[in-house]
Amino acid sequence: MDIETRQPLVPSPENGMITKLLLAENIISPQELAYAVRVRSKLTTPKTMIDSLLDLGYLTREVLQETLRNNRVNIRLGDFLVELGYLREADLKQALGIQGEPTNKQRLGEILISRGFIEEKKLLEALSYQLGYPLIELSFVAIDRTLFSVIPLAICQEFYIIPVRREESFVVLALSDPLDKKAHDCAKRFIGDKARFVIASKDSINNTLKALERTTNQPVLSDENTIIGMINTLLDDALQEGASDIHIEPMKDRLRVRFRLDGVMNHYKDFPKEIAPQLSTRIKVMAQADIAEKRRHQDGRMLFKSHKHGIDLDLRVSIFITIYGEKIVMRLLNSKTSLLDIKEIGMAPRMLEHFIYEAVEVPSGVMIITGPTGSGKTSTLYSCVNYLNDVNTSIITAEDPVEIVIDGISQCSINAKIGVTFEETLRHIVRQDPDIIVLGEIRDHFSAETAIQAALTGHKVLTTFHTEDSIGGLIRLMNMEIEAFLISSTVVCVVAQRLLRRVCPECAEPYIPTALDLSRLNVSANDLVGAEFKLGRGCKACRFSGYHGRVGVFELLVMNEMVKNAILNKKSSYEIRKISIETSGMVTLIEDGLVKGARGEISMKEIITDLPRLGKPRPLAELRRILGVTQ
Repeated sequence: MDIETRQPLVPSPENGMITKLLLAENIISPQELAYAVRVRSKLTTPKTMIDSLLDLGYLTREVLQETLRNNRVNIRLGDFLVELGYLREADLKQALGIQGEPTNKQRLGEILISRGFIEEKKLLEALSYQLGYPLIELSFVAIDRTLFSVIPLAICQEFYIIPVRREESFVVLALSDPLDKKAHDCAKRFIGDKARFVIASKDSINNTLKALERTTNQPVLSDENTIIGMINTLLDDALQEGASDIHIEPMKDRLRVRFRLDGVMNHYKDFPKEIAPQLSTRIKVMAQADIAEKRRHQDGRMLFKSHKHGIDLDLRVSIFITIYGEKIVMRLLNSKTSLLDIKEIGMAPRMLEHFIYEAVEVPSGVMIITGPTGSGKTSTLYSCVNYLNDVNTSIITAEDPVEIVIDGISQCSINAKIGVTFEETLRHIVRQDPDIIVLGEIRDHFSAETAIQAALTGHKVLTTFHTEDSIGGLIRLMNMEIEAFLISSTVVCVVAQRLLRRVCPECAEPYIPTALDLSRLNVSANDLVGAEFKLGRGCKACRFSGYHGRVGVFELLVMNEMVKNAILNKKSSYEIRKISIETSGMVTLIEDGLVKGARGEISMKEIITDLPRLGKPRPLAELRRILGVTQ
């Protein structure tokens, strides 16, 4: 993207062009701006004025976008990006320095994208606001091929433009660079003054042009082959990105596809609504579901061989009926993953030592791993099973479904369609002479009672649960009408855990907790002495999210006599937690999160929003001593 010779940046962000426009349009009042300026001046972590107005609720993202599109802002691109908060001033100065080098012929936008200062989508979004051109996704648009008789395909490939459709007497043209004068001259030469411009990413234009070139003078692929190719590409791309789930969601006007990456939903692309029935039918065939059934929810499972990545992918498929059609969610199992060693799950040294010696290696009793969906319970469970697996031990499992196949143990996958139910499997499992029983999940009174009874007869039982924290696991067992004396005599350990996004090491920057951060965590600055919190700026390595991968956060409750007595006396969860902290050395989820955050592994935002805040955390120095963690 081109840019003129810049004047110095406006020294006071509150006097920026966008802020002036918002005042002129009465979107914000002078009093609101003045208050935002005062709040912003007290922040230890710098924020743009626009971000401050958004945080205070004086402005919404939708109103900002509409105002910018309706009013052309006469401001240079770099300043515009900085004021919007899409680009840091230091990065802009660096990019301008690179642009000023004698040997450099790149435009500013190209430098910003290639050096990872900004994501292409954000840059195009800003240009859309600034120039008033709509931003479109070409994969969702039907291209009028007759227009290539007006602008030859070779010319489109040379200037990265695509004629999309006719609107009245005008022709809609997609550009990858709306500031490229040569592209505008080309459009004028072939269409004259009848061009209306829209913006699309360079990759989407390039892919569309390649697809058009391939299909020119070639027979159109059959619908079946087209759908098969789309699904294969979808699964290959999900593997490439490292997605854990694929969501195919019917909307009012389109079919939206999203990937869950590092526990967070990310938009992949949109498809025309018309292909939904064929797409759904093909996935049902692969998952061995009923293709004629469109009114009821279904489950299935399918295998996909990725020739691109050389991986046999196992997928669990859930089909859910919505008002707009069938929503399909595919969970990717065994994708690029292998069994984790128990020492690699992310526990602090002393916590791991207690976990192995006082829970995993104990010959009998119930060991519970608890947490919400997607918190890594299954990975921790399998790491324990793998640790215990040897030729002298008989291990048998009941799972729904088996997610990772382990050599040397007997794994049973629940299939209610053929009568292999959870209840039936549990009745037979104890007759198989097992040393260790693995239950995929405690889901009701029957499975809880089976686990307790198996432990009473000398078996070791490993299972998972859905509760907020370790104490919640014990309380929920009581709510399932399991007697307190049975819980205290059989449960040896409860592990609560979460998976939080790891701060991207490529773009991590120091972060100083704000007064609001400290207040929400119920800690003081003195409690966090020695902490080195970090926050990801966003780069290509992390898809401009600031995060790359995930980190396990744990809370380990090993049952001792004091905790057992508290359960027998039916103490409250607050009292049991207090006794556990004081007598069993338990470190809570929020405390373990703070220790990992203080090392720059997870962000302050993730700690505050994703971990239960139950009680005041202890000082960082004390937590490090308890966990055996060095600075």
